[in-house]
Amino acid sequence: MNQIESMQLTKKDFESDQAVRWCPGCGDYAILAQAQKTMPNFGRKKEDFAFISGIGCSSRFPYYMNTYGFHSIHGRAPAIASGVKIANPDLSVWIITGDGDGLSIGGNHFMHALRRNMDINIMMFNNRIYGLTKGQYSPTSKVGHVTKATPNGSIDIPLNPPLLALGAQATFVARTIDRWQKHLAEMMERSYHHDGGSFIEIYQNCNIFNDGAFEEYTGKEKFDNVIELKHKKPMLFAKETKGIKMDGSTATVVDMTKHSIDEILIHDETNLNQALIISNWTSHPVLPEPIGVLYSVDKPTYNQEMINQIDGAKKAKGEGKVQDLLNAGDTWTVN
Repeated sequence: MNQIESMQLTKKDFESDQAVRWCPGCGDYAILAQAQKTMPNFGRKKEDFAFISGIGCSSRFPYYMNTYGFHSIHGRAPAIASGVKIANPDLSVWIITGDGDGLSIGGNHFMHALRRNMDINIMMFNNRIYGLTKGQYSPTSKVGHVTKATPNGSIDIPLNPPLLALGAQATFVARTIDRWQKHLAEMMERSYHHDGGSFIEIYQNCNIFNDGAFEEYTGKEKFDNVIELKHKKPMLFAKETKGIKMDGSTATVVDMTKHSIDEILIHDETNLNQALIISNWTSHPVLPEPIGVLYSVDKPTYNQEMINQIDGAKKAKGEGKVQDLLNAGDTWTVN
């Protein structure tokens, strides 16, 4: 290892020379800053990272990271990222997408990347609106949301990104919030260290077209409305004055002055059934919004299984030659 490689990198090392072009006050700035601060902690060179994006405000991200990357096409970032990871298995590959890019035209790619358990990290900036195209409703917009495309209110049922990821058999699912900077960094670190496909939904404020969409989770009453999930810890919130108790398969909020800690649900991020229940709390009128790691398990990754198959084929049949493959089967020569 030479002296340059052994130096501890800093946030500045991950900043590109491109002017950051988002609307002033956009939550994307906070996510970018935290990524640039967090990546040096992994002890790897900038060249060991690749950021792949689709289309949308969030998808400008690769320009601003001084790493490898692609600003690809609408919704197809998971397909391109899969190819990058298979061709370069030692790279740490990150997908940057939005709720529109990732869940509308890109929904199919999103689902299958997670189903295959590609060792890639997906960060979805969810602002519940189409920001780049100036404020149309998105797949995560609430019912009744008034936009230029829905002047009388949206009648679409919004997608629940973590629930969709769990249904696609994702092995790591988490949620965080742009303004919860320390928590955001922790989720990035957990995602990086997970061996397999990881998905982080990031609640991100669009102060131009959907300002305040997550105000109840970032304002002064946030601790009453958000529960931070911690593995093997009782599910307490509101500064531990309230807890979550299960009544059969139904979660209820209880006052901790009237209930014992032994009655409170213990978070188990390896329990799929529990993760499915928790992910369904989104927008519930009483239950707090869960942030943190909802689910995390280890399973074989697609890219490693592919490498194993290739190595097995080489061992059984030898290296092989492209020309031999072209000449195999029914071939003929044209004079």
